Amino acid sequence: MTSDWPDNGQIALIDGPVGQLELRYGRPAEAGSTEIGELAVICHPHPLHGGTMSNKVVTTLERLFQGRGLATLCFNFRGVGRSTGAHDDARGEQDDLRAVVAEGLRRLPSARLWLAGFSFGSYVAAAVAQQVRAAGLISVAPPVSKWGFADVGDPGCPWWVLQGAEDEVVDPQAVYDYVARHPAGPQLIRFDGAGHFFHGRLIELRDRLNQALDGHSGD
Repeated sequence: MTSDWPDNGQIALIDGPVGQLELRYGRPAEAGSTEIGELAVICHPHPLHGGTMSNKVVTTLERLFQGRGLATLCFNFRGVGRSTGAHDDARGEQDDLRAVVAEGLRRLPSARLWLAGFSFGSYVAAAVAQQVRAAGLISVAPPVSKWGFADVGDPGCPWWVLQGAEDEVVDPQAVYDYVARHPAGPQLIRFDGAGHFFHGRLIELRDRLNQALDGHSGD
């Protein structure tokens, strides 16, 4: 196992754009691995509506990636938990994500990078994906009618969008329409009957996303 990667679940404070950022390291599930070849960084939902790195969708994605042999980094955006600063309407949060990516690649310089995000975090991840040369992008319940999704171009990597058909926060039809017309051709995974937070559906979310990733020829 790569010695420079901290223990699973270890919390740390790193230097961020406006002070410190709180993050959580995760190790791959395979205990016998000698090298970590891939890293996933996961972004949480809206900070002003209770979003943190402890969100259940975030931790479900975290465990999914670890089960697939990836190291993980979850973190709190500025103004959340022990991360300093104040909410910046997804602008400064993109800088936060870049700082966390830099920390991960400092420790794992040869790792392939994946980005994932839930709701607000899905926009931050999508906006940064091309800049950091992500190898894959996961967007859960992306609020495509808000923020700057209209300006998000081709992330330059395979892209999966997971959306509940009974989402009470994000308009599901707007997400379906966005996916259908987006030139990057994201793969839509629709969850009939699921709400925004996937209550009672997190195992299904994990299993269906795992199945989709298994079917990706570049995985």
